[in-house]
Amino acid sequence: MADDTKIRGVGVLGCGLMGSGIAQVCAQAGYRTVVREVDQARVEGGLGRIEQFLENGVARKKLTAEARDSTMGRLSGSTSVDALADCDLIIEAIVENVDAKRAVFSEVEAVVGPDTVFCSNTSSVCITELAAATRRPDKFAGLHFFSPVPIMNLVEVIRGLTTTDDTYRRVFDFAGSLGKQPVTAPDRPGFIVNRLLIPYLLSAVKAFESGCGTLEDMDTAMTLGCGHPMGPFTLLDFVGLDTTYYIANIMFEEFRDAAYAPPPLLKRMVLAGRLGRKSGHGFYQY
Repeated sequence: MADDTKIRGVGVLGCGLMGSGIAQVCAQAGYRTVVREVDQARVEGGLGRIEQFLENGVARKKLTAEARDSTMGRLSGSTSVDALADCDLIIEAIVENVDAKRAVFSEVEAVVGPDTVFCSNTSSVCITELAAATRRPDKFAGLHFFSPVPIMNLVEVIRGLTTTDDTYRRVFDFAGSLGKQPVTAPDRPGFIVNRLLIPYLLSAVKAFESGCGTLEDMDTAMTLGCGHPMGPFTLLDFVGLDTTYYIANIMFEEFRDAAYAPPPLLKRMVLAGRLGRKSGHGFYQY
């Protein structure tokens, strides 16, 4: 890789659960990392989350104090996009809203250099659509991490219609440099993992609606019978029922396949605010 295309600095847009996790693994891999949020409280909250995660790693002897300190030393946070000016690669990890994503990429494009690569961590938005809204559609790709980012080893690399070979290779190699296993996914809703996972989760809800079994029995059947680390309803609560519902709607709109149609129970639970672990009540209570 030529020196002028080497990735040294990484910018992360958003410092929520996904953004802070992405920023952490980038800094741990040796990259100078700047995370940008809309207000200082969110910046501090995200950096504090990273520091606590690393502190826990030291306490469990999974990480040295020196590694913790060097990681935090490579991290900085800001509420201004100007702090991202020297970044070679930008990873967007904000809300799943096309207009919001377009707006933040437009802000960043005004301050970064012409060779900076843009990536989106979206789990459902069309990469080609996002790329077309920028002045660098050839330097745009999808980089989809999984939660919790520091623990999950997979990253989906999505190549849009306008993504060049060079951009794809840079992003793919970058994902590998984080200690992750990258796979190439198509620019279609759900990519690979959610394309397979969402119908399974929706099918579980439909089966429960039809009286297939109790939540506990169905979860136990899939963990012990299929070796899954968690059953579908535990997983739904972990992912978020609203997130699953949102992705399913986008996939159904694209494919018009009944396998992606959200069942009535899922819709009503989202309307009732029963979103899973994050709200304290989903299929289970927390």
